[in-house]
Formats: sequence, C-alpha cells, structure tokens
Amino acid sequence: MQTSINKRTPARTNRTRVSGQQQRNNNSKKSTLNPELLIQQAVVSSVKAITVATRFEEMDLQRQLKANIQKMGFISPTEIQDKTFDKLVNGANLIGIANTGTGKTGAFLIPILENLLRNNDRKFQSLIIVPTRELALQVYDEFKKLSEGLKLRAACYIGGTNIEKDILSLNNYFDLVIGTPGRLLDLRNRGNLKLSKFEVLVLDEFDKMLDMGFIRDIRELVGGMKQRKQTLLFSATKDPKQQTIINEIVSNPFVVEIHSGDQSSKNVEQDIIKIPEGQDKFKILLDLLADKDFDKVILFTETKHLANRLSKKLNNSGVKSDQIHGNKSQNYRINALEKFKKGSIRVLVATDVAARGIDVNNVSLVVNYQLPKDFDTYIHRVGRTGRAGKTGTAYTFVD
Repeated sequence: MQTSINKRTPARTNRTRVSGQQQRNNNSKKSTLNPELLIQQAVVSSVKAITVATRFEEMDLQRQLKANIQKMGFISPTEIQDKTFDKLVNGANLIGIANTGTGKTGAFLIPILENLLRNNDRKFQSLIIVPTRELALQVYDEFKKLSEGLKLRAACYIGGTNIEKDILSLNNYFDLVIGTPGRLLDLRNRGNLKLSKFEVLVLDEFDKMLDMGFIRDIRELVGGMKQRKQTLLFSATKDPKQQTIINEIVSNPFVVEIHSGDQSSKNVEQDIIKIPEGQDKFKILLDLLADKDFDKVILFTETKHLANRLSKKLNNSGVKSDQIHGNKSQNYRINALEKFKKGSIRVLVATDVAARGIDVNNVSLVVNYQLPKDFDTYIHRVGRTGRAGKTGTAYTFVD
C-alpha cells in the first residue's frame, strides 16, 4: 500500500473520502463531525492588515499609541478593527464575530488604550477575561507592545502560577487586568480582586469559555461588576444556544460579523487523510512531515497521553517537537511555545487547551491526528494557520 504523501499531490489511497456510514462506525463515540466538511481549497482572504482603506496614521489616535502601532508593523486596521473603533471609543457595547487571526485583540485593546489616554484625568479599569492561559499571555504581550511609553499598567492572572504573588500584586493599581475565569474568581473570592471597580468588561473567545464549562464563573464575575459601563464580547463562532446568556451580559450591543461564524478559514487548504485498516498511522504522519515546506507544524490530539507519546516518538524519529497540554506546568507550556516560535522545534503537539491561545506567525501546517469532536473545535484548530491573509494547510486523519 502506498503511504508517501505530498502537500500538493497526496497519495489518493490515504485520502479517500469517507462515507457517512464509515464515519459513524469509526467515530460515533468521540466525534459528531462529518469528514466531508473538512475538504476545501484555499482561497486568499480579504481579511488582512493592509486591505482596509483607512491607515493608522490617519486615525484619531494619541501620538505615542499611533507610533507604537506603527512600530509593531501595522499600517492599516483589520476589518474588525476598522468597523468597531469609533463606536468603541464612544463607549458602545459590542458583539464581534470574526475568525481567529483577524485582529480581535487589537480591536479591543486599541480603543481602551485610546480612551485611557484621552481621559487621563479620570482613570478607569478594564477587565479582560479569556478562556486559556496562552491566550491571556498573548493579550498581555500585545498590551505591553501597544502601551510602551504610555505609563499604563496591566496585570495577568492565570492558573498554574503562584497565587500569593498575584495577591501581593493586587495592592497596586492596574489599568487593565487580564486573566482566566478560574484564577480571577479565586482572587475575587479571597477578597483581593475588587470587581466593583471595573468599568469595562471584555470577554474574548466567549464561545470557548462556555464550551469549557465557565458559565457559572462568568456569571459570578460579571455579576460583581456593579460599575460596569461598557461590555465587549468577541467570538470566532456564534451559537444560538448561547443567546440567552449573551443577552444577560450585553445590553443594546452593536453587532459586527466579519464572516458567518460557522465556517472554517478560506485561507486554509483542507483535506482528509484516510488511514487504511492495518496501516501505521504514525508512519503516515512521518511521510507527511517529509515535505520540508511544512517547517512549522501544529499536531492536535484529543488526549494528553497521546500528546506525550507522539512528541516522544517524533523526537526519537529525528523530528524536533515539544508539547503543550493541561498536565504541563505553565512555565513548561510557555517555554515550549517559545521554542516553537523561534524555530528550535518543528512540531508542537497540542490538545485543545491550545487551540485558542496559539498566536504564532507562519504556521504552515495543522494536523488533526484524531478527528475533532465538533466543527467549532475544528475551526479553531485550523485557525492556527492561514493567518493575516496568508494561506495554510490542514489535514485531518480519519481512521
């Protein structure tokens, strides 16, 4: 049986489309996803930093903030930034639906920073809640770049770190507090995080937070913000089943949808690789990785145990890799992600804890070693490649 795979002309024996009945037999216990949905040709998207006619240098922004944005290499706002900036600066509530990699972090940070600079005689605090540690650190890192020289301060509170240090730090004043629901609620319950002082609330990747079971934590955190004046809710997907809680949290929002919220990125060439019965699945993965064009690869698994095993087997096979998942310490996950960003490892093996928090430039390939449980999960995995207008590739193994 032929097993060699090429990015452009993969072996058809390994990429036979699976019938609905076969899919149900193989994945009924783990996945509701029809593999037929995972086949798509890549089309270069119009969503990228320089497609909007407006340029940052022409926008009504404070001089130093504008300089910081330009220093980061951004010339024009992305579509979601362009369509939301004016209303957010004026205090409107928002529901923003947009794919990953479209500039949602800047869409809420830039207006918040601009308002802090315009109203420096009247301080206000913002609370930014995100589902994963990686995403919290990503938002914090972007804040530091945008706020250079502005004398604004932020703190980041996430699980897996020393809570006593967090408690001590809250003796200081922060313009922004960024964190994951569990750690924020813990700090609030201990009496250290005073939610009543926050005027602006940002819920990023809201759908994922609900999927991860944070609905009770979110309700408690939001309920404590008695002085809240503005709420921004961002998501890459929309789910009608979540509308009730959305209505509880956000009143009279304006809605911006950059896409329908229920399809994967058109920037990504997507296909399935059928694993013939009795064939070595790991050998097929190595054949796929033989293509040197795939120089930055994220390999998704459903379980932590399999992530451990695959990372070890890849290293033993001469493919430099590391892993991030819930059983790894926060320092370990940060170091693994840094190695991946710098190129000292080629493959990052991850569970879905990372699907919303990995923001790495030029990821060339995403591999779903196991079929994701649902289409929303698939969207966010695939969204790690084909970002900022570039094209990427995603393959899903189907047993």
